[in-house]
Amino acid sequence: MLKLDLADSSDSLEKPTMRQILNCMSLLVRDYDEAIAFYVGTLGFSLVEDTRLSPEKRWVRVAPRGSSETSILLAKAKNEFESRAIGRQSGGRVFLFLETDDFWRDYENYRSRGVTFCEEPREEEYATVAVFEDIYENRWDLLQRKS
Repeated sequence: MLKLDLADSSDSLEKPTMRQILNCMSLLVRDYDEAIAFYVGTLGFSLVEDTRLSPEKRWVRVAPRGSSETSILLAKAKNEFESRAIGRQSGGRVFLFLETDDFWRDYENYRSRGVTFCEEPREEEYATVAVFEDIYENRWDLLQRKS
């Protein structure tokens, strides 16, 4: 497996090291409450923030429990163009990667809650993994990395 250490670039000698994180990514949804019910109620994510910005718009962020930096912004589609993209933001490929510390616990828990898995769990060189779909048919990898 190829790993690049970007902090070791030649520029790092000339400039102070800058720390950046991917804080939030948006996910198009049909309805805020429907999405919250799935991500929080079914997947067990935390509701990080739910702020009303206008009568039609909210700033809603969810994150896997234990996640300290990255969250998902649930963005309600505001027109037909955006509505057509719900569940298709990645062109049918796996879009999101949910890493867990106990694959079989979460796999069995999600199955018992009605989450649709697209395949049986498999052992890869890097992880135990299975693809599942959310309520909008976005494809996710549930994975536990190997030590």
